[in-house]
Amino acid sequence: MTTKQVADRLVELCRMGKIFETQDELYADDAVSIEPDGGPIKEAKGKQAIMEKGKMFASMVVEFHSSTISEPIVAGNAFAITWAMDVTMKDRGRSNMEEVCVYMVKDGKIISEQFFF
Repeated sequence: MTTKQVADRLVELCRMGKIFETQDELYADDAVSIEPDGGPIKEAKGKQAIMEKGKMFASMVVEFHSSTISEPIVAGNAFAITWAMDVTMKDRGRSNMEEVCVYMVKDGKIISEQFFF
């Protein structure tokens, strides 16, 4: 898959709420996920660790009210999307979260993701 095809597929699956399917289908086994400072997990290495990090986040969510994902911006082997969520979290109630998600692709698989918010 090209970087654009990976980007389009990620957006398609995420808009359907199939987050774990994106990781299973599109991520390299040795992918890395990096969060901003202050998060519970700063860096997860490997597809399995990234999936566990996602499950941990999902367990903190009481309810997803809405989610908006932009079209991807692709340049070379990188792409970025914006993602806005209206969620109710167990520890802080309802809040709006916005982030920029940046992905790197190699050999048709996501090798890294980094989030900025």
